[in-house]
Amino acid sequence: MDVFTQGTRSFAVLRWFGTLTGVTGALVLALNIPVSGWGWVLFGVSSLCWTIAGAVMRDYSLVVLQTAFLIVDIIGIWRWLII
Repeated sequence: MDVFTQGTRSFAVLRWFGTLTGVTGALVLALNIPVSGWGWVLFGVSSLCWTIAGAVMRDYSLVVLQTAFLIVDIIGIWRWLII
């Protein structure tokens, strides 16, 4: 986890990547197009990035929130892309 130390470039990239994948996932789902199920995958990536960021920042409320979102994202992936 040293690669994602607060204040490093890699940590900033992790946070921005989490933000961009989350916004893109929301847009893909909102458009309700044939590939909308992949929005859940983007949400999952975003949640994972923000869970890691929350752990590094020791912001445990963010970790709990993003872990819950990750579980919801897995359910979305299951329902939209697998079954």
